Amino acid sequence: MWEKIRRIGVELYAYLTAPFVVRNYLGMLALAGSILVLTFWWLTCYTNHGESVQVPSYVGMGIQEAARKARSRNFNVAISDSIYMPGKAPGEIIMQDPKAQSRVKEGRTVYFIITKNNPDIIRLPELAGSDDYELYSRKLSRLGLKPRIVSRVADPKLEPNTIVQVIYRNDTITRKIRRGFSVEMGGTIDFVVSEAVTLTVGIPDCVGQAIDAAKFLIQASDLSVGAIIPDGTVVDIETAFVYRQSPKYDPNGTMRKGEMIDLYITQDKPVINNQ
Repeated sequence: MWEKIRRIGVELYAYLTAPFVVRNYLGMLALAGSILVLTFWWLTCYTNHGESVQVPSYVGMGIQEAARKARSRNFNVAISDSIYMPGKAPGEIIMQDPKAQSRVKEGRTVYFIITKNNPDIIRLPELAGSDDYELYSRKLSRLGLKPRIVSRVADPKLEPNTIVQVIYRNDTITRKIRRGFSVEMGGTIDFVVSEAVTLTVGIPDCVGQAIDAAKFLIQASDLSVGAIIPDGTVVDIETAFVYRQSPKYDPNGTMRKGEMIDLYITQDKPVINNQ
């Protein structure tokens, strides 16, 4: 067995040391080496040996000036978006990518967001279900609009800060919003809203009045008829008279609108005296 192994080894050695075999292997190694060298050389040229340059700030410049300066530093430029901003001239750079002071390769594209000349047109949200000023004004602010209250009106039927009127450029658009109304982004929307107030009225004197007349006095004073409490003499409420009320009449007293007055009634008209 050892003799067989030795014979195979001698034959393998003779093959590997044959001149044509050696030349072929050397050629293959040279080709592989050349490919590796060329590959590393190309990667080095492509990445500039890992070198990078710092990106300056272009924010605040006009697009033409920024593009000229960027190209002088071997950067490409592109506009990625445009936004209307009140008070800023069109074409002004407001954002860039990559950011200033970051390091990038030469030839990198710098993307700009610039201001534009005409504002976007914004459709106002519907008022249905959003009559509360605080809620509706937050919606407008998120859309880039400027809500403001220009007047407050007293309305006891409405919750405080309920939208009463919407005004745009001196035109009342409250009803137009319900049909769909568009404004320019950045525009100011004016509002008239309700405010919380305590409205008071005098206390009517109902004592000695027939029940129907007493009810009329109470309702005419923007108050409410409370409980009607008959005494033991009452057989017909419709023809009874008021002999006492609560709260009692006070020529200097006041009540809030909508509060109730309780009426104590008797069948015969009472003799009026001080309560």
